Amino acid sequence: MTMQPHDIERESFRIIQQELGEHDFNAQELQIVTRVIHATADFEYRHLLRFHPQAIPSGIQALRRGAPIVTDVQMAQVGIGEGMASVVGSRIVCDIRHPDVYEAAKTTGLTRSALGMRRNAALLKGGIAVIGNAPTALLEVMRLIEAEGAQPALVVGVPVGFVNAAESKAALAQSDIPHITTVGRKGGSTVAAAIVNALLRMAIEPQVAAPDAAQRAT
Repeated sequence: MTMQPHDIERESFRIIQQELGEHDFNAQELQIVTRVIHATADFEYRHLLRFHPQAIPSGIQALRRGAPIVTDVQMAQVGIGEGMASVVGSRIVCDIRHPDVYEAAKTTGLTRSALGMRRNAALLKGGIAVIGNAPTALLEVMRLIEAEGAQPALVVGVPVGFVNAAESKAALAQSDIPHITTVGRKGGSTVAAAIVNALLRMAIEPQVAAPDAAQRAT
């Protein structure tokens, strides 16, 4: 009860590194995996996370130039560190509650999360798409990329659930879009925010080494 927040976090990461053991992640991937496990207390993510080869460098470069971060739901939006985003000049956008989105959902039958992404197609060009809840939002981002040339620097696509969650992520994993995703049903806004927060830390503090990178498998 007397431990300070920083001490609690440090001890949490020590426990994670101890239990994680040997692995094949590079230093940057390890930072993301560690943050996701810290946010979820679920070591299965070491087996579920998938990284496109260009995902992390592309995401970091985008953040360093202040690229917008567009989320599918407000839970992901509020989970991303606004202070860190402001340091690099990135704004975090979620239009799921915008009046235009409400009206479009009534007339089109599409989900508000998908329409929120559609409304921000211009921001997705060179920006970062973050989907933690809605497979429909991920599918809409992929449609925008293919049909309208809305090429994000990175897609963090980790929607959780039972209907089209695994399928939408599998489609993303097979694409050439720089992406970070998970296999199967698991994911969520907490995971999405943890991934982006890890990228923000790397963008702001590139000199900070990955946690216990020496434990990589040889």
